Amino acid sequence: MSDILRQLARILEQRKHADPNDSYVSGLYHKGLDSILKKVGEEATETVIAAKGGDRRQLVHETADLWFHTLILLSSQGIDPDEVLQELARRFGTSGLEEKANRPHHE
Repeated sequence: MSDILRQLARILEQRKHADPNDSYVSGLYHKGLDSILKKVGEEATETVIAAKGGDRRQLVHETADLWFHTLILLSSQGIDPDEVLQELARRFGTSGLEEKANRPHHE
């Protein structure tokens, strides 16, 4: 994982214990999973809109927001971002069609 992702993941973990009045991230944790999911959904939508609009700078900005809030979601669920990176590494070199066909049916 890149250094910035490691640093961010560490800070997000620390924010779980911060005062929700002093930290945006702590406030999201405090509000619960539904609030975190809503934020991830909003950022995903904004990312799609930015891509559709063709504004490269806006797409980078919105993708950063989406990744940030996804990291909060992972942290809230006790998932280290390295687990996601390991899954990507596992899939590397495998055709997307093949990988999808080999998934358990519940996905």
